[in-house]
Amino acid sequence: MDSFVAVPNGSDFPLNNLPFGACKFKSDVDQKTRLCVAIGEHVVDLGQLQAAGCFTGPILSQTDCFTKATLNGFMGLGKPAWQEARATLTRLLSSGEGLLRDNVALREAAIVPQAEVEMQLPASIGDYTDFYTSKHHAFNCGSMFRDPAAALAPNWLHLPVGYHGRCSSIVPSGRGVRRPWGQMLPLSASSPVEGPCQAVDFELEMACIMGSGNELGSPVSADEASSAIFGLLLLNDWSARDIQKWEMAPLGPFNGKNWATQVSPWIVTLDALEPFRCEAAAQDPPVLPYLQESSRHTWDVALSASITPAGAAVETTVTRTNLKHLYWTFQQMVAHHTAGGCNLNPGDLLGSGTVSGPEDTERGCLLELTWGGKQKVALAAGPDGGVVERVYLADGDEVVFRARCEGGPGGVPGIGFGECRGKLLPCGYSKR
Repeated sequence: MDSFVAVPNGSDFPLNNLPFGACKFKSDVDQKTRLCVAIGEHVVDLGQLQAAGCFTGPILSQTDCFTKATLNGFMGLGKPAWQEARATLTRLLSSGEGLLRDNVALREAAIVPQAEVEMQLPASIGDYTDFYTSKHHAFNCGSMFRDPAAALAPNWLHLPVGYHGRCSSIVPSGRGVRRPWGQMLPLSASSPVEGPCQAVDFELEMACIMGSGNELGSPVSADEASSAIFGLLLLNDWSARDIQKWEMAPLGPFNGKNWATQVSPWIVTLDALEPFRCEAAAQDPPVLPYLQESSRHTWDVALSASITPAGAAVETTVTRTNLKHLYWTFQQMVAHHTAGGCNLNPGDLLGSGTVSGPEDTERGCLLELTWGGKQKVALAAGPDGGVVERVYLADGDEVVFRARCEGGPGGVPGIGFGECRGKLLPCGYSKR
């Protein structure tokens, strides 16, 4: 089905995607946050459509959820509401439907070029948990710092390892993040020092954002999780490796992780991803019953990370990998997170951890790409062919993540996630 809104070839946002987000119109004096979907190079203001009575289905006709500043209320309505919205928007934006196409005033008010809006966080994120679900990433990290024969911790093959992150420092794509200050133990030193982090890294991740959630004391099974997850988005788990290394024992990540986490602005729903579903990695040994899935699947999502050094005219793609390489699925992450009765709420964010593949070129962070700082990554520095080398990120480096699905059945157009873009800014502290 075609849209009456022009969609360039290869766009991340054809009619079969319709990802959800939140934005501010640059022309708005009051800078009101508006809920929207993406189509081609435009956004569609859902609040305008709701005010015009375009949502006539049994659920959405009884709510004003699209007039709010975040998607939480809509997501909390559950999967029937999400599917009703998707069906309505697909019809309204299709070339054969005139209700929106032929209403000039509504069309001009509701459909705005993406260049004229500023994207916001799509939801109010009340809780954030990051996992460690890539077997290739876990094996590489374990091999660097332990005997490769014991690279995986004894529990790793039995449960999706995770830690609670910090939702207050989650920022949208496009915002700069400051190099953190912290405590670390220099090589060959016997006492720690404080100062700006010397080992800033990115972690190429995806995250799921919860929709309907669950009540306290009521676990969600792995099979039920697909109906509780609203969609997926890109996530950059900015990491301070030297701070992280010193603080890890005995309770794990803290200041090395809590200073910035960045997400892409568009949430791609599981219904949009359905044509790109694929079989998930085989698990051996078998997992316990609460983690078992009757339909074990993930999605074929190609991921990439690029770096543009300060002043450079071109970016360098430093890794390409795929979500299908994860050992633990998002459904299993939800099941494990709620196994003890923990309640997840609409807008809660669950990160995958670094997504790495089996090849050296598929390593999802600089820690792996440089093998703990022993190798360097070459970056294009300009049109003259010059290069600069990195072990970890330098001030002014800009990191961009992208994700795309291709090859759906029956010639389904490919879909994408947009960008997760962030620049590393100098540390904001002086010596104290």
